[in-house]
Amino acid sequence: MAQKPVKTPENGSVTFVFGKQNYQLLILSIVVVFIGFVLMSGTTDIYSFRKIVLAPIVVIGGFILGFFAIFKKSPDKP
Repeated sequence: MAQKPVKTPENGSVTFVFGKQNYQLLILSIVVVFIGFVLMSGTTDIYSFRKIVLAPIVVIGGFILGFFAIFKKSPDKP
């Protein structure tokens, strides 16, 4: 189970679960998934290469990047 952000009494700072690079990769993965769905949208020519091949590959790549962002060990965490 993920840890909740906790305020430490001695310095008042908040401890996050992931490092900065993890959050950047997670935001990048959300952007890649969004781009994949934009590529998939539209009503004309539903059997085009872009909609049935390229867009699903981009979306799956975004999900894989998201899993990588979650499981990557942050260098600033012990």
